[in-house]
Amino acid sequence: MKKLILATILLTISVLSVNAQRYFGIATSNWSGTAGMYLNPANIADSRAKFSIDLFSMNFGVDNDLGKVSLSSFFSAFSGSNSKLDAAFTSYSSKPNFSLLLPYMEMRLPGAMVSLDHKSSIAISPRIRIINQFNNFSQNIFHTAIDSTFSPNQDYSLNSKNFNWTMQAWAEMNVTYARILYENDAHMLKAGVTLRYMIGLAYISIKGNNLDATFYHTNDSLAVKNTDVEYASNIPDSLGSNLSDIFSQFGKQTGHGFGADFGVVYEYRPDFKDYIVDAKNNILDPSSNKYKIRLSLSVTDIGSITYNNNLTGTASGNGSISSGVLIKDFLSIHSFKDYASSRGFNFDTSVGTVKVHMPTALVAAADYYIGYHFYVNATYIGNLVNRQDIGNSYYNQITITPRFDTKFYSLGLPITYSSLSGAIKAGFGMRMGGFFIGSDDVLAFVSNASGVNFYAGLSVPINKKAIKSKDAGPAPDAPVIGK
Repeated sequence: MKKLILATILLTISVLSVNAQRYFGIATSNWSGTAGMYLNPANIADSRAKFSIDLFSMNFGVDNDLGKVSLSSFFSAFSGSNSKLDAAFTSYSSKPNFSLLLPYMEMRLPGAMVSLDHKSSIAISPRIRIINQFNNFSQNIFHTAIDSTFSPNQDYSLNSKNFNWTMQAWAEMNVTYARILYENDAHMLKAGVTLRYMIGLAYISIKGNNLDATFYHTNDSLAVKNTDVEYASNIPDSLGSNLSDIFSQFGKQTGHGFGADFGVVYEYRPDFKDYIVDAKNNILDPSSNKYKIRLSLSVTDIGSITYNNNLTGTASGNGSISSGVLIKDFLSIHSFKDYASSRGFNFDTSVGTVKVHMPTALVAAADYYIGYHFYVNATYIGNLVNRQDIGNSYYNQITITPRFDTKFYSLGLPITYSSLSGAIKAGFGMRMGGFFIGSDDVLAFVSNASGVNFYAGLSVPINKKAIKSKDAGPAPDAPVIGK
């Protein structure tokens, strides 16, 4: 288990340098291009840009309630050939069970967004995502299998129910369409949808309904009873701990699936006369802000990936296992089966079809324009999936982001409460034209914290320009007062 987890971490860090899921520091900007559509696909309707070319963006993040990490400890833990997951933590919490995202990553590949007209826009956005997630795991199980410094001098009991470890790496192609549905003076309603085709690259999942065990320190063994643990993976049984072994499997045992995001946005525009062409030749500026308050509601990451020819197994019954075997033989399910069967367990393996679920979430937001380019945004993300299903999930959070936002540059300062860590996270996001950099969780850069996050990206936006009606006449789709 130790080798596989470490190989997973090394794989994700080497494939993707950095990239987080939401980019709160810049995603709520009115000039963020396609970044806002991952919060709500309707956001690209009535876009400030005529079109935008996304060159790249990357995001990397960690969040947990197992313990504290520092930036130096995290990178030292995974540098060199002797990488150790336990070395990433500077301290551990006293909670018996923990949940952990280490890491979650995303790389958004070259794509584009085009405003078809005043009312509608379309975008194409390929990306690669990786999530490695432990949910409701026992600390004692984690330390026994992972922590190289863990050496208890007394017996202890383990009792773990409804735990889940799922790591998955997948690629996806997204097509987004958004359109204004209603526009009348101070009120505007728009909707959007993202449809995606997903290719599952690799996954492994262990979930347990129940595990009762006692660790005996004198003989370094676990006596296990009332055990009901399921294993599933598309990774071949011969996989080793080297990165080359993992890379060699991509494309051989892939999964396929479809997904979607849906969203609606309402804008209240009490000063609509300031940007509508009227008989007195007021200036129409399609790139300027129009709303006083914007309300947003979406459901993201609907769907799943189906893998065929999976190796699955179920362990049940009572028996005893040396803790060393958990590390040594876990990479080979057949070796583990032979050993477990000889120690009193029932262990059945089969080959079948497995569905791995996406981290479906509800995203609700409100954006308020204070004035003079200053805004404040509040966004809530809520989990909508059963965490005991094979797959990944988000943890509930609420983020408040004050920002200064103009066409050419913006600065956002997101402050987040995470239900996973139970901690407050602070971040920043800066944009200059099409280049942006930031973090939704920056505290680990200066002290020990429950997580860390970093993102950066580059696009080429071509923004809409102001039109003077006396020179060009009303814009083709622009509402005109009195007509």
